[in-house]
Amino acid sequence: MELPDLPSVFAPLALREGGDAMARAVALAPERGAGLLAWVRSAARAEAAVVLEPDMPLAEARLALLAAANALADALVVLGPPEAVIALRWPAELLLNGGRVGGLRLATPPGAAESAVPDWLVVGFELALALPSGIEPGDAPDRTCLEEEGFEEPSGAEIAAAWARHLMVGLDRWQSSGPRRLVEDCLARLEDGRAEAGLRRGIDPQSGALVLERDGRRELVPLA
Repeated sequence: MELPDLPSVFAPLALREGGDAMARAVALAPERGAGLLAWVRSAARAEAAVVLEPDMPLAEARLALLAAANALADALVVLGPPEAVIALRWPAELLLNGGRVGGLRLATPPGAAESAVPDWLVVGFELALALPSGIEPGDAPDRTCLEEEGFEEPSGAEIAAAWARHLMVGLDRWQSSGPRRLVEDCLARLEDGRAEAGLRRGIDPQSGALVLERDGRRELVPLA
């Protein structure tokens, strides 16, 4: 199992079954720098993490987690069946046809100040390709996997590569045009509060926090 071809900005690092892509990317971030893409060879899950080197303070750079979430959703839209419903749950869980199928994480340098530009960030995801051994459909009704939702022979390598390509596009758009498109795409997929009458939702581009306004009151839910 190998990654499909990727743009030259990425330096792939394959890990064996049971490896931790996020932990490996964080450990190597100071040495290897931007573009390191750690991913796990596995038939049951897709997992990958990439090192970024932002040019903005950490508070604003946290939006990279939303960029990663949008990129993963975009990858599944392309790779999955057309009827699949892909959504987000705050701050970074991925839902497929209403069930949790995976999630994303953000790691920052220890002690990094919110007002300072961090040396690096790591964003990563994990995604269930198949049900774990011994688990039957219906045992955990709030969770699902790609196989159960109509993805034909889902490949962790293919998903990791698609995620990386979509992430690069999203980061380039954010850098050139600002965070507006990133925020709009995330809100369009966000399930939190969607059905609540009178609720206004937004995302603060300066901190990445979810903004909820109801009955004249304003609530901020941190991103990470």
